[in-house]
Amino acid sequence: MTTGVLLLHGSSGKPDLDRAAVLRAAGYDVVAPQWFDGPISEIPLESFPLDELADRNDRLTVMGMSYGAVAALLLGSFDERVDAVVAIAPGAHVWGWIGAGEQTSMFTRQGEPLPFVPFDPDWEPADDPPSYLGLYCRSLERYAAQAEAAQIPVERFKGDLLLLAGGDDQLWPSVRFAEQLALRRGNLLTQVLVNGAAGHRIVFPGEDVKTAGQRMARGGTEVADRAFGGQSWAVVDRVLAGTR
Repeated sequence: MTTGVLLLHGSSGKPDLDRAAVLRAAGYDVVAPQWFDGPISEIPLESFPLDELADRNDRLTVMGMSYGAVAALLLGSFDERVDAVVAIAPGAHVWGWIGAGEQTSMFTRQGEPLPFVPFDPDWEPADDPPSYLGLYCRSLERYAAQAEAAQIPVERFKGDLLLLAGGDDQLWPSVRFAEQLALRRGNLLTQVLVNGAAGHRIVFPGEDVKTAGQRMARGGTEVADRAFGGQSWAVVDRVLAGTR
């Protein structure tokens, strides 16, 4: 049996070539697209290259981090071909994108924007480099009704879901989001792995520390992020391969 992995980067906008190499070395057929180039606004779920992986593999999986994890969870929720999703530093909602004086949904499906959580326009960072943890928490509180409608419908996904979150994530509350996603799943096959000292960016064995992206606080340390990656890699491998 062959397994295809659609590997989705986060808000840096850069395909994760190190991670793709690690996955290929483990025997997976990997496609790592640059799924946005500019605003993360109204990205069609249909634009992700699942078809080419499905055509040449027996098993179809999606692995993403941060905003890429949101996309991975949406693809699993709406595409019945997806067998497993690995979501790293996951979000539990679709978020907005601020541009040209208005906010738009980050994603569309069948030509329609998905419901989204707007960002609180009055929030300002209190630290340097900025931590955006407060922005996400405050936006969820201010726009509670929109947040309810914008939840990712992971209960639709019948495959295997693995959620990895760092307890020191300073970008958004990924542990809280992972727990919310697991709760929505009920009895469906779901596993949550948490490392209290790790931050937003996990480092798997064989990878370099990620440096691309906007200047911001992401939490964790290189030691903690590498330790979490080392501890969780065997589980990631089993979920992708379908052997757990």
